[in-house]
Amino acid sequence: MVYETSYESGRRPFKPDLNRGKWEQPTDYIYACFGLALKLDSFVASYWFYYDMGLFGMLPYYIYMALYLVPILVIHSFMGQFSSSGFISAFRVSPFFKGMGYVSLALSLASLLYYGIFAFVPLIFIVNSLRPTLPWSCEGFSSWSNESTICNMTDKQVNSILISNNESEIFEMTIVHVPSVIYFKKYYESLNDNRFDNENYELSWHIVGFSFAIWALIALIFYKFSETAKFGKLVRYMVVSTLVLLVMCFIRFLFLPGAWDGLTHYVKPRIDAMVYGGFSMTTVVLQAFGSGWGTVMALASFNNFKTNVMKYNWIIAFGQTLVYILFGMVTYMLDRYYDNMTPKDFNTYVDDHWVLYLSSASALSTLEWPNMWTIIYYIMLLMASLIVMTTQLFTVFTSLFDEFELLRMYKKEVIYGVLGFLSVSSILFCTNHGVVYFSAFTLDSTLSHPILHLLLLLAVLWVYGRERFQRDIEFMLGQPFASWKVFILRFIAPLFLLLAALMSSNSFEYEDAFTASSIVIYISLFFVLLPVLFIPGYGVYIMCKNTGGFCNRFRRACRPNDWYPVEMEDRQKYEEVVGNADITHQLYEVTEEVN
Repeated sequence: MVYETSYESGRRPFKPDLNRGKWEQPTDYIYACFGLALKLDSFVASYWFYYDMGLFGMLPYYIYMALYLVPILVIHSFMGQFSSSGFISAFRVSPFFKGMGYVSLALSLASLLYYGIFAFVPLIFIVNSLRPTLPWSCEGFSSWSNESTICNMTDKQVNSILISNNESEIFEMTIVHVPSVIYFKKYYESLNDNRFDNENYELSWHIVGFSFAIWALIALIFYKFSETAKFGKLVRYMVVSTLVLLVMCFIRFLFLPGAWDGLTHYVKPRIDAMVYGGFSMTTVVLQAFGSGWGTVMALASFNNFKTNVMKYNWIIAFGQTLVYILFGMVTYMLDRYYDNMTPKDFNTYVDDHWVLYLSSASALSTLEWPNMWTIIYYIMLLMASLIVMTTQLFTVFTSLFDEFELLRMYKKEVIYGVLGFLSVSSILFCTNHGVVYFSAFTLDSTLSHPILHLLLLLAVLWVYGRERFQRDIEFMLGQPFASWKVFILRFIAPLFLLLAALMSSNSFEYEDAFTASSIVIYISLFFVLLPVLFIPGYGVYIMCKNTGGFCNRFRRACRPNDWYPVEMEDRQKYEEVVGNADITHQLYEVTEEVN
């Protein structure tokens, strides 16, 4: 017997949540996955590793997209759509690996703790843009600071400095500050006067207030749009609105000084960029799955059973690439704008830190109608962060309610309880250490993702079996699934995932060497060690709940449990297919022990 029910295995039976709902439109799944590309922490964290590659540096992305991104997207969407359950219950396909679902849950919650930074920073600039004079504009900045910035670091001033100091060595390198960066740093005394201490933590209550406002806004979203159809419609409109505002800002930035130089540099063919991109894009491409790794799996569970996810996943992959390119071009234009602001005959460095979020405000202040453009730009960034956070939370709640039947009776209490916990816990990232070292968590999560994908391929294509997977996906899609695609998933994709893990480990070592904060290092180790230790540990726990010898316990732990479509009509058809198929496999042959 290959398949067994929970009653036969002695495990808790899976009872589907019949009230979980479906997408209002099939394309809502595409929009929700488009929203995962708005996870902009990868732009900030990867600045030092991937920034200067340009468009041709992204060409390997398309190769990797065909070799393993889209194929792995197919597996994620298959597991969610076939089982109609979140990223925990979907591992009924092989309960030994169910720990991957709980790891995905932990990674999702952990990433939400720091991602609030990407929401409250835009909110800060939006609120302060309501003033008549922008405080980070050259006019407003002079009223509260006298530091050397792009506003007053002119050629004439540089020459006077050189003359008055006889060109002493102290001026071989001059840092030119950006007013909007200084404006944000003023919320922290240690950042404002450049005496950052790795041991002392400083909490900004202004930042805490903005952080709580973001979590209150998220709570309001789930109060109004907790149902699947409503949430999908909300995400659809938010994604479209965000992309429209992004295109508007992109067109407006074209008129900044140096913007066209930035675009030329971005699209200029460079062999070194392509070579470097060949290595670095192995990790960037995995950002398509979101911070929590299992997000796509949970989103696909709201599709109709016969949805053609093969076609949808190609659309998602190309759409996400276009989002990356748009943000990349905006970054290049802003960076070249600041390059043009400094004197050419003097060795200067513009501290345009976190260019998309902080430095961009000063560039916007130079435009005609600066308040309006600042509000438009930061509303776009705020909506992008809210899409990422609410989508992540929606998949977390879905997976919890699918796995734990008792929680379905207390959905509101669970939702607001989790939001309250996250809002309080995220105070850590309202400190000086949180806003400086948050990028370490992004880089650390990129190391856990290749490991989880490798284990997923092992669970589905080797333990569950190639033939069973091919049969199930053909039954679900109603069309053939070529054997060469399975070959790529079994033998080609793992090689690139190993390369991605190697590249991520290098970034992990570099970031931890740079990060001296002990708490940050401990949390980073959590991201890396959790998948390595918990998944096999949970598998052993499942084995202990079975009976018999070690081999028999292992077989039964790996055997699919209650693995069938939820809809009765689809389930009956599937049982007929399984009953008539020759699916004998040595891993699932159950033999009685001879005492």
